[in-house]
Amino acid sequence: MNVWEALAILAAGIGAGGINAVVGSGTLFTFPVLLALGYPPVTATISNSIGLAPGSLSGAIGYRRELRGQGGRLLRFGVMSCLGAVTGGTLLLTLPSDVFERVVPVLIGVACVLIIVQPRLAAWLRRRRPARPNGGPLVPVGVYGAGVYGGYFAAAQGIILISVIGTALDEDVQRINALKNALAFLVNATAAVFYTVFAAPSWPVVGLIAAGSVVGGYFGARLGRRLKPFALRGLIVAVGLSAAVQLVVEQL
Repeated sequence: MNVWEALAILAAGIGAGGINAVVGSGTLFTFPVLLALGYPPVTATISNSIGLAPGSLSGAIGYRRELRGQGGRLLRFGVMSCLGAVTGGTLLLTLPSDVFERVVPVLIGVACVLIIVQPRLAAWLRRRRPARPNGGPLVPVGVYGAGVYGGYFAAAQGIILISVIGTALDEDVQRINALKNALAFLVNATAAVFYTVFAAPSWPVVGLIAAGSVVGGYFGARLGRRLKPFALRGLIVAVGLSAAVQLVVEQL
């Protein structure tokens, strides 16, 4: 790895950390850079997952004010996120790399649709049943599914998490985004431990992405907390659609 390659990976880590704190899908900054530099896809995915974990923590800390009063939710959903991350990591190491990636654009597209209709859908659900502080019994299943996705590929897991918990919880979008950041950190941290034990990451890449993602996560959280709900929702959809298009193009 030369100096320019190291700077490219560091810059990608900063961008990934920032977009993960605001929306999610930061992997689409780092993963293509690693592939362009010649790293095998599985090695790139593993190294990226480990490197982004510190940035996820930085983003979650940046939203600590919006996390107040959500400790019960974080505990309930966090267990499912960790279990999902282990499942996703196991799938990555045992299945062909193209199996799951084929359905990723579809999942992202569905997530974007859910984000667009989330306010009206949440209002309809509230009229149909009393508001539930934890969203009902099916939400942990959805959080587990997002954890599987995040443990396997990571790109846009934040968008999927927001779509799952945002349609079920009667909460402000900023508090939902804070919960998303905390759950994404748990997924990334669990996947990082799993891959450290069972896989062979590129540690120089891990270090550069980790350093960049911490910086990007801190400033991304500061920006995201200032966005109006409509603007934040629009940014989430824009990034999600971009992610889906990029993944489709890469498969052609």
